Amino acid sequence: MSTQEQKLSAVPPAPAAPATPAAASAPPQAPNRRVLVVAAVVALVALAVGGRMWYRGHYYVETDNAYVAGHVHPVSSRIAGVVTKVLIDDNQLVKEGDVIAELDPFDQGVKVEQIQAQIASAQQQVIQADAQIAQVQAQASAAAAQVAQSQAQLVRANQDAERFGQLYNSQMKAVSKAELDAAVAARAVAVADVAARKDSAAAAKAQIAAARSARDVLNAQVGVLQVQLKDARQQLAYNRILAPVAGRVGKRSIEVGQRVQPGQSLAAIVQDNVWLTANFKETQLAGLKQGQPVHVSVDALPGHELIGTVDSFAPASGAQFALLPADNATGNFTKIVQRVPVKITFKPADVQALGGRLVPGMSAIAEVSLKSDAR
Repeated sequence: MSTQEQKLSAVPPAPAAPATPAAASAPPQAPNRRVLVVAAVVALVALAVGGRMWYRGHYYVETDNAYVAGHVHPVSSRIAGVVTKVLIDDNQLVKEGDVIAELDPFDQGVKVEQIQAQIASAQQQVIQADAQIAQVQAQASAAAAQVAQSQAQLVRANQDAERFGQLYNSQMKAVSKAELDAAVAARAVAVADVAARKDSAAAAKAQIAAARSARDVLNAQVGVLQVQLKDARQQLAYNRILAPVAGRVGKRSIEVGQRVQPGQSLAAIVQDNVWLTANFKETQLAGLKQGQPVHVSVDALPGHELIGTVDSFAPASGAQFALLPADNATGNFTKIVQRVPVKITFKPADVQALGGRLVPGMSAIAEVSLKSDAR
């Protein structure tokens, strides 16, 4: 480096010029217009949301504790047996009285034939009893005729004894003493014979009563057997398991070759008429009335709103129907808002329009406008 350059680098830099008064007193910049607009929009949205929440809180009640309900009919067998045919499939539509399955009818058929044979035997015994009654009645008629004959002989024996008694006395001996004694003895024999004949007739009448009683017992046995036959035929008919109602088949568990027992669940039939069970808080029930329209949103059918109607209110809260109801008369009591089931019905046409997509067990949201009047 040269001597001149060293001198120049040793010279200190000149101080900066002081700021002018105009630059020091410049005004601050105005807020950004876009920020003001966004803040205003946020405030308006918050105000609108708050107003909507206040309005809906005062004039609407809503619950998401709502489920679709319906009639689910269990199908079971009335008798024990082995399944030989299954005539249904899963989710199939059936009508009331359709045959769902058939059981082996052999055991019930044998019982029907056995009772029929017993009835035939009892009826033959009744015929024999009738013949016996006719025979005993004939014997009774003969005994009655013999009584009449004996009484006629007794009358003649009395007349003979009186006649011989008049002819043989202390003034007159027109007949011998032997003839008088014979006439008196004949009268005594006639009296004894009449008594014997009457006893025979009474015995014959008793035999008639006994034969008729035996016939009545046999007829009663025939009646009992006929009732048993009716029951056996009914048991035979139970081998055909029928659909109790019209609907769709679900929860099918029956198979060919399976041995079923009475009361065993084999399938379920769900009817088309469904409703909604909405569990509202007890604090929401003040404005609810029967007949009010209800807006229902089903989780399985997004974007499809149903209009239902408040049908009825449960007679007690859900806690009262629990397996172990809470005992509030204890020291650890905690007040909990209870829920009361409310039944909401739909128009059959609205349910049918869904083509079976609305089924029991689905979750839903129910909303009721308290300002709407009951229909």
